[in-house]
Amino acid sequence: MQLSATPYEERLTAPRSWWLISCLVGLSFALILLPFGTLPLLGGLVGGTAVAAVAASAYGSLRIRVVGGALIAGEAKLPVTALGDMEVLDPEEARAWRTYKADTRAFLLLRAYIPTALRVEVTDPEDPTPYLYLSTREPERLAEAIKRARATV
Repeated sequence: MQLSATPYEERLTAPRSWWLISCLVGLSFALILLPFGTLPLLGGLVGGTAVAAVAASAYGSLRIRVVGGALIAGEAKLPVTALGDMEVLDPEEARAWRTYKADTRAFLLLRAYIPTALRVEVTDPEDPTPYLYLSTREPERLAEAIKRARATV
């Protein structure tokens, strides 16, 4: 399998506000443990902040990659030859495909804090998934990377 010359990679990181919320969670734990003394207060501050930050980091650690003739999106890995038409979704259309237009068999790599997305049809007759819905900050660039990878395969 030959790697494409210009692979695509995007990490769906959590927004900055989530890191502030992590600090507020730690502060909340510290206030809960305040009646028990200074040491538990500091433990609650550090421990609560750390647990919330790990949760935010884990949720924002998903990647979308186009490399080696395959699209890798979170847990899904599909060869680009099994992908059909692509539709770049603006925020309004992305919201529609997340809600009333959604198919329950579709693969959704959904992050609500990312307003734009790319919808990619799956043309493999063996795969029951009708399409992939990929939350991405750069849907045009992802679509171009898939087209380039398809042309080189």
